[in-house]
Amino acid sequence: MSPVTPFGTRLRQAMDTRGPLCVGIDPHAELLAQWGLSDDIAGLERFSRTVVEALAESVAVFKPQAAFFERFGSKGVAVLEQTVADARAAGTLVVMDAKRGDIGSTMAAYASAFLDPASPLFSDALTVSPYLGYGSLKPAVDLARASGAGLFVLALTSNPEGAEVQRAVREDGRTIGATMLAHLAEENADAAPMGSFGAVVGATLGDLSSFDLDINGPLLAPGIGAQGATAADLPAVFGKAVRNVVPNVSRGVLKHGPDVTALRDSARRFADEIGEAVSA
Repeated sequence: MSPVTPFGTRLRQAMDTRGPLCVGIDPHAELLAQWGLSDDIAGLERFSRTVVEALAESVAVFKPQAAFFERFGSKGVAVLEQTVADARAAGTLVVMDAKRGDIGSTMAAYASAFLDPASPLFSDALTVSPYLGYGSLKPAVDLARASGAGLFVLALTSNPEGAEVQRAVREDGRTIGATMLAHLAEENADAAPMGSFGAVVGATLGDLSSFDLDINGPLLAPGIGAQGATAADLPAVFGKAVRNVVPNVSRGVLKHGPDVTALRDSARRFADEIGEAVSA
């Protein structure tokens, strides 16, 4: 496999030139109805194509949620393949939100589906779950390194139930979430300008000063907009790591569709607010 520019380097460049905003592509039934679209393949295709056409030349990252495509079976996966291809062709990085996590050959197969450049679902990065043990992610880590892709590992998620696992304390006194952050810091050691192995850390979690978020890698931060967090909250939540935060907005932008101008205006407002907050 020929050397390629690592995901962390490409992401840093995209964030510096386009701003750090990540827009989710979440075609759930309620949103399709809000757009006046049918809850079928035609509606799915129209929705996804409109989001990409409206925003691909301005936002740094798209994050399609695989489940909303998979619910339509093979035809939905075909739309997801086209969405990924169109977004990447337009110069937007794609983080596939699939939250895969398993062991051995099964994890290797998940990795191949999303991190092998020969796959029709190849994405710039993939969200993964480490809760079968961080070592279970090794096939994905290895393939991401080889292909120049990245991972976002669930570490401190915004859902209330997440604390049951992520805030649990190990025998060594460190929480599970902190342990995952430490693993990622090791993966990113000596990477410049930024490593390719990031964490998912909710923007709604408030003061996280007890966690070392400075992992030399990106921090994918859901929760801006509909979940209640604002751009102004980012410095307080992420501290000195705020420059590496990739805030994700889904419903806050997508609710303005299908009007292309309204989608662009909404994304621009979020991008400007986030840019001001992280550079202050």
